[in-house]
Amino acid sequence: MSIAAWFHFQRARWLTTFNRLGPAAAALEKALAIDPAYPRAVASLGYTYASLGRSAAAIEQFQAALRADPADSASLFDLGFVYQQIGRHEPALDAFREAVRIAPRLDRAWYGIGLSLRALGQPEEALCAFERAAVLQPMNGFAFYEVGMTHHALGRKDKVEEVLGHLGSFDPRMANQLARDAGLALER
Repeated sequence: MSIAAWFHFQRARWLTTFNRLGPAAAALEKALAIDPAYPRAVASLGYTYASLGRSAAAIEQFQAALRADPADSASLFDLGFVYQQIGRHEPALDAFREAVRIAPRLDRAWYGIGLSLRALGQPEEALCAFERAAVLQPMNGFAFYEVGMTHHALGRKDKVEEVLGHLGSFDPRMANQLARDAGLALER
C-alpha cells in the first residue's frame, strides 16, 4: 500500500464521518486508482456507493472485494444487503447463506436470511433465521420484532404474546411497535 492511497482512504473515512458521501466516494476512487488491490478501500467504496443509492456500483465493489478474499463474511453480508435493498432476494439469500457458512455467529446475516426468506414466501424458514439472529444477539429488538411478526403472520397469537413479554423486558419501544402491528394490547 502506498502512502498516497492510505491518505485518500483516511480522507474518505473523515468525510464519511461528516456524511459527505460523494466526496468520500471520490477519495476512495483515488485511493483505488493508486492501489487497486487496497482491500479496505474496495469494501469501503462499495459501502459508500450503497449509501449513495448506487446499487450496481456497490455490487461490483463487493464482488471485487470477494474476488480478493472469498472468505470475507462482511463483504458477503454487504453484498446480500444491497441485493435485498433492490428486491433481488435470491442472490441476497445466497450471499447471506455464504456469510453464515463462513461466520456462523454473524447475527445480521441470519436476520437478512429471514427477511429474504419472508419476501420469497417462506415464513417458517424465515422464522428459524430470525430466531437464530435473536439467539445470537439476545438484546436485538429488531430480531425479536420479526420473530413476533412472523408468528403473527402464521396465526400464532400465543407465540406473539410470549415474544411481547420478552421484548418488553428490554426494549419497550419495539414491544409497543410489535403490539400495534400485531393488533394486540400490551399488558402493563
